[in-house]
Amino acid sequence: MLIQGYDDGPLVAGEPLLARQGFWANHLMSMCGDGTCVERPIPEWFGDDGADVDALSETLFDPERWPVLRVPAADGPGVVVIYRNMFGDYGIDYLLTHPRRNYAQQIANWEGHLSGSGLTWQELVRIADTPSPAAEGVEDMAARLLLLLPLFNDLDMPTAAPARIRAALIAVGAPEDTATDTAQHLIGHLMRRPSHDPRWASPLSDG
Repeated sequence: MLIQGYDDGPLVAGEPLLARQGFWANHLMSMCGDGTCVERPIPEWFGDDGADVDALSETLFDPERWPVLRVPAADGPGVVVIYRNMFGDYGIDYLLTHPRRNYAQQIANWEGHLSGSGLTWQELVRIADTPSPAAEGVEDMAARLLLLLPLFNDLDMPTAAPARIRAALIAVGAPEDTATDTAQHLIGHLMRRPSHDPRWASPLSDG
């Protein structure tokens, strides 16, 4: 797999990892690991256990293989998520793609916290809800939403958002009886962390 700017990275298709136990705890639990969540996050919030998380971590964070998760959109920009497992420079990069461009633009990265412009809720949902059948990548809308959730960087969250996040968590295997609390933990983190200046332009504002 080749992506401009990652010529030296051993990129591999990461979409099969979404079906493995432990993926969602690995991907989302770190959002609550920076001290902004009231409770200490645990894998069980996502239907996983510690053994699942540890086992998948060896694959997900392998310096010899950098998983790439593609979230293309049917009409307009999509996102590529790259686990940048470089020695001494680990992070998760979020790149914006466009069907009429031959390059991807990095809009944010996660290295213990989100750096970059991120997306509004409306932008995030638009991408999540418009999978492209003509492009390789993640098609399930619940998985697409949760993959992009760390990018949410806007204090304007609609009242319907918690139910949408809860439903997505259940769809990927989180327990129904605790999914509401898990969604609230994630939302609480998103709303407490520093948000971008509303005067800054969205990375999607240029089409």
